[in-house]
Amino acid sequence: MAAARDDFALLDAWAAGDRQSGGELLARHFPTVFRFFRNKITTGTEDLVQQTFLACVETHASFRRDASFRAFLLGTARNVLYNEFRRRRRKDDRIDFTSASAMDLAPSPSAIVAERIDHRLLLEALRAIPLDYQIALELHLWEGLTGPEMAQVLGLAEPGVRSRLRRAKEALGQRMTALRRSAGLLDSTAADLEQWAASLRDAAAGRDG
Repeated sequence: MAAARDDFALLDAWAAGDRQSGGELLARHFPTVFRFFRNKITTGTEDLVQQTFLACVETHASFRRDASFRAFLLGTARNVLYNEFRRRRRKDDRIDFTSASAMDLAPSPSAIVAERIDHRLLLEALRAIPLDYQIALELHLWEGLTGPEMAQVLGLAEPGVRSRLRRAKEALGQRMTALRRSAGLLDSTAADLEQWAASLRDAAAGRDG
């Protein structure tokens, strides 16, 4: 809880005009927000990161301070992402994020560079499943959010989070099976997927560092 209070204190100070506090908050959380965007959208990623932090500043007074700052930040990033996809579409073209994938909405390769074939296939599979599923899985596998934090980000009750994760893992497993078979590789297991996701996150973090 102390770390969360520190984050909110920095945000409050930034909102009051303290740029040094804003810089400290950015340094602390920029990698998380950047990671959130870059496997979902292929252009304008840093602009979206900036929009996310500015939106946090604008709405900071209305957020409960006993909740998770990280969930507040990633929930804001999710809203910024969805609004960006809506902006890029025609006004009369509604987007269903329970069925549309990142590949549908931003049809380019992931901005994450992966050297291992299992990592490349995992990135492709994540971008091919519905965006709501991709976000849930990445929050769980890459960010290690708790059930209450995920509920906060996704706007669901915790049973709804568990249900979404279950469906998301099934969809990802099916997509990975198809991709690996087309590449002449053995089928993957749920344990494989979690291991690859963890190692991919570590590899990407190492390159960024």
